[in-house]
Amino acid sequence: MSETNTQKTITEEQVHENPFLSMRVETDSALKEYLVQYVGEKLDCEEVTVNMVAEVLAVEFPEFVFAFAEENFLRGYELGLEDAEKLRAQLTEKLSEE
Repeated sequence: MSETNTQKTITEEQVHENPFLSMRVETDSALKEYLVQYVGEKLDCEEVTVNMVAEVLAVEFPEFVFAFAEENFLRGYELGLEDAEKLRAQLTEKLSEE
């Protein structure tokens, strides 16, 4: 008997989903409590998610969100360059061994 190889496939949209964004925010600090209350009132919602907080911050405090996103992008770009350099060094070493 032949075995069927089944793989679960996901859409491109699912690849880019971040499960943390849909998490309900727990108020375990004064700042979180303030943010959840503010966002809940702003969006007229009792259960506030991380995504809701991010959206309200983007509208109400864009300079913070922009600075945070820019720093995150630059760190990711730098990490990508470091990875590329390591790969180049490994390939050069492997070619010199042959």
